[in-house]
Amino acid sequence: MRRRVRVVAGLLLGGGALLGYLWFAGFGDIAVRLRELEPVVVALVAVLVIAEGAVDGLGVWASVRPLGDGLTGPESVQFALAGDFFDIVSPAGPASSEPIMAQFVHTATATNYSEALGVRSVAKYVKSAAQVTLSILLALTVLQGNATVGPILRPLGIAGVAIVGLGILVAVGSTALSRVAISILTPIARVIRRFVPSVDPDEAGVRDAVGRFRRRVGEFRTVPLLVGLIAVGGILEQTIVAVALWLLLSDLGVAVGFVPILLIVPLPQVGTVVPIPASLGSYDVLLAGALVLTTGASGPVAASAVLLFRGLTLVFGLAAGGFCAAQLRGWDVRP
Repeated sequence: MRRRVRVVAGLLLGGGALLGYLWFAGFGDIAVRLRELEPVVVALVAVLVIAEGAVDGLGVWASVRPLGDGLTGPESVQFALAGDFFDIVSPAGPASSEPIMAQFVHTATATNYSEALGVRSVAKYVKSAAQVTLSILLALTVLQGNATVGPILRPLGIAGVAIVGLGILVAVGSTALSRVAISILTPIARVIRRFVPSVDPDEAGVRDAVGRFRRRVGEFRTVPLLVGLIAVGGILEQTIVAVALWLLLSDLGVAVGFVPILLIVPLPQVGTVVPIPASLGSYDVLLAGALVLTTGASGPVAASAVLLFRGLTLVFGLAAGGFCAAQLRGWDVRP
């Protein structure tokens, strides 16, 4: 019951923010712009949405490869689409998809949950780091001196510093972090034990779980090729999203370069920290605002492009992602 309340509250909050932005941009103007879109462009964007979901499978394959026999290519795409589904329906929003998917990864690879969570955490970190790094490099080189880039570069720079700081903290202070994690997770494990009997509530069990997580994260230092594949997958996703938005804006009459759009794609991910299903509202408003700032598009045009792209993404994520999630093994967490 509480979960349903959180979902409804999150959707109302996010949906309210989105409706507020659309009201500000103008419902009538947005409707006119959407009717102006060529069907072939909408079809191409739909294909790109599907391609983005499939490309995410590359990062899944590379991250899970160290576990057992890993996953096959089709299985990796299935897990990627299922992850998109949980991004949309989870009450805690996209930030919670990796802990959820770790349950299915460890079942599929016959390994430990902590190990699965470790490799997927690395994937999330590397993917975000690659995308933010690319955007910062583009801002500092290709678009150097562009007045519209300054306001975008600052939050990207903050994100970059945070990512580097987190990497250094994990590399240098992993032992201290493990002790802190054990002290925090031990009482939590005792509570979870009431609902999931397989969870070991003792400190020794928590220490073992944290140790497995830490070892799996550390193993990626010896497999730079896999780390590189995760980064490449993230950049490909970023490029596909940018192409889709560029097509929509171009069809709506906005003469804009591709690079500024590619630069801003990672920026709205800041909104994923808000515990709202699919980051509804926060992601959309940030992306539309960034498009207005960097491309010079009007509010209704930017809102129309974002509304169509996000609409197709959510429909595909719920349909294909839901089907893929239903086929996964590991729904029953009982021993």
